[in-house]
Amino acid sequence: MKRRAGALTLLLLLSGCTDGEREPAPAPSPTPAPSFGPGAAGAGDPYFPTYGNGGYDVGGYDLALRYDPAAGKLSGTATITATATQDLSRFNLDLARLTATTVIVDGAPATVATEGNELVVTPAAGIPKGRGFTAVVSYSGQPGQLENEILGAGGWLRDGKKGAIALGQPESASTWFPVNDHPSDKATFRLAMTVPDGVEVLSNGTPGNRDTVDGWTTWRWTEESPMASYLATVVIGQYRITTATHAGRPMVTAIPESLPANGPAARSLARTGEITDFLETRFGPYPFRANGGVVVDEEQIRYALETQSRPVYGNTFFATGENTSVVAHELAHQWFGDSVALTRWQDIWLNEGFATYAEWLWSEHNGDETAQTIFDRSYRAFDWTEAPGDPTPRRLFGDAVYQRGGMTVHALRKTLGDEAFFKLVKSWTTDHRDGNVTTAQFIEAAESTAGRDLDSFFEAWLNGETQPPKP
Repeated sequence: MKRRAGALTLLLLLSGCTDGEREPAPAPSPTPAPSFGPGAAGAGDPYFPTYGNGGYDVGGYDLALRYDPAAGKLSGTATITATATQDLSRFNLDLARLTATTVIVDGAPATVATEGNELVVTPAAGIPKGRGFTAVVSYSGQPGQLENEILGAGGWLRDGKKGAIALGQPESASTWFPVNDHPSDKATFRLAMTVPDGVEVLSNGTPGNRDTVDGWTTWRWTEESPMASYLATVVIGQYRITTATHAGRPMVTAIPESLPANGPAARSLARTGEITDFLETRFGPYPFRANGGVVVDEEQIRYALETQSRPVYGNTFFATGENTSVVAHELAHQWFGDSVALTRWQDIWLNEGFATYAEWLWSEHNGDETAQTIFDRSYRAFDWTEAPGDPTPRRLFGDAVYQRGGMTVHALRKTLGDEAFFKLVKSWTTDHRDGNVTTAQFIEAAESTAGRDLDSFFEAWLNGETQPPKP
């Protein structure tokens, strides 16, 4: 008696197989083993190729440090959380003038070598791409300055036997903690700094609890928003600290005890909240959870820097009286340069052009010269052979970046009209909050707002070597 072929039998016959002779399913292809390799010893910035490192992305730095002002010695640990962006056999950290004694990666001792200002870390096992890892670096030494043959010194500056300041641009962080020292790799930041009793410590972000044990006090600061490494700071010494609340966030300001309690520096910093409120009407919501500022003696530094959530000012800016223009400049950087940071140093006009323009806006709001008046004066007197679009490392902080950058911003405002311009600015700071940007992205955003091509405008204002037509 013939059996009727079922669907399975028919399928087997059609495929050339009979009952009991089913062909085994093919074995799955083996997953290729990771090909581990070293991370790059530089982030690849066209201006500063050796700054920063490749192969990983830092999520946060947690520093537990101790500083003895009398001896000038710094010691402690840095706990670094990161994610591998390639299959890593080893990775570099930037660390200058200090000695790492041990590095523990994911609980296991790593092999450590020093090559100049590079700390080369080889974990006990490779780290696959996409996997998070933790490195704990114990280190110590006498920190100091990084000498840049083009831009001068930056980093840890000892103040005799009283204290110290860590500050500088485009690099400084590596003089006091192991770091991926390039703005393209932003990370959160926590600091516990232990110093002798009677010595104050200022840093980024919100203040935490203080503990005192055996004549030493530990000060704590936390910056929860991602931060470019050059914006990290610590100021140690004898300071008058004022802590208040403004717009629901801590407002911490400080001036040296050597300066008058109600002198021009203190009066200028006292207007930080007022200036922030005004800039919010132009640039959108203030991007951080804390605010404030620190003034240091002019003998130590003669510049100001937009260290995140708490700018640092050299007292030279207040030597002849109250100066809110520089406060407006550094506070504007909290939006332009800090929250919205650079991907590469070539585009620094995005930071300094908007911060310069903030000075002009504040001047007009404060009843002084209008933005148009300042623009007209700069437009008449400027050397147009200098352009900000590609200033070169030597002119990273030149007039083209600041003044022509500010004029570019004003010219764009006149070209778009106030409504479209301020809509662009507020959407830019919102869309790229806590991120990194390039000039090309800004041009694209401006063209989207304008609804037309602006290539000729930006080419003339950012790259041209002759005076652009006045808008």
